[in-house]
Amino acid sequence: MNEKNILKVDNLSVSFSMYKGFFKKENLEVVHSLSLEVNSGEVVAVVGSSGSGKSILAHAVMGLLPKNAHMSGNITYRGEKLDEIKRSELLGRKISFVPQSVDYLDPVMKVGKQVQGVYSTKKRQEDLFGKYHLDKNVEEMYPFQLSGGMARRVLVSSAMMESPELIIADEPTPGLSVEMAMETLNHFREMADNGAGVLLITHDIDLALNVADKIAVFYAGTIIEIADTRDFINGGIELRHPYSRAFISALPQNEFRAIEGVQPYAGIVKDGCSFANRCPKATDKCCGEIPIRSLRSGKVRCINAT
Repeated sequence: MNEKNILKVDNLSVSFSMYKGFFKKENLEVVHSLSLEVNSGEVVAVVGSSGSGKSILAHAVMGLLPKNAHMSGNITYRGEKLDEIKRSELLGRKISFVPQSVDYLDPVMKVGKQVQGVYSTKKRQEDLFGKYHLDKNVEEMYPFQLSGGMARRVLVSSAMMESPELIIADEPTPGLSVEMAMETLNHFREMADNGAGVLLITHDIDLALNVADKIAVFYAGTIIEIADTRDFINGGIELRHPYSRAFISALPQNEFRAIEGVQPYAGIVKDGCSFANRCPKATDKCCGEIPIRSLRSGKVRCINAT
């Protein structure tokens, strides 16, 4: 095992058992054959449009999938299987989570006590509140008294209390000003520079490009490309997958050069490339199984990539 490897997700698939009509039950697979690694000292950003399944990845790692979910594949932390017992040892200390929803805050507990948790001190909580520009009186407030941006900063503060080795941040910046969002991401960068691994799930690639070492592009339930951040700069001409290049071209600074069509719902994706119906390079070979492969110091799920 790579000694620097902190988190490894190998061939992860997630499906949900759902009723179709009154009596018929079916399994709807929304994450397919997903593989990803996060090493010590790096920020890996998972980017993609809304509805692609990015948050399900975070919930699978954290053991937060609902009871009707079925997961296959392997998730390991420093080479050991990350099961329920292992998570109970690590969560809140070695692994921290910044959830997307502020509903994770306990509505009947003052936020100062929530952030302090079991292991940390009031002094540490006060220092972090100061770092994230939260007034001292905020610690005496209940979640319903917080603005959306304040609640987001409380969640980030909570994740930073124990100097974790792995941070899973699921859309940590909505509701924050651009300045505060960048300050938050820079704190993640600092944690990585001090040896932690950060999995940053975001739809805002512009912000991610400022702090991430690697970018993983999510499309219709799986990762289709993983590349160094530098490959995404200057219009993405070094990228391997046609969707990755289209994704970059659609950014405001690249004149919104959008492609036709829409991303398919992950639950209806069958065999073959989920991007094939929008891809100018698609052939009959794109209908078969397409594993992710190494190419030019990155990884790509495309048979035509060069």
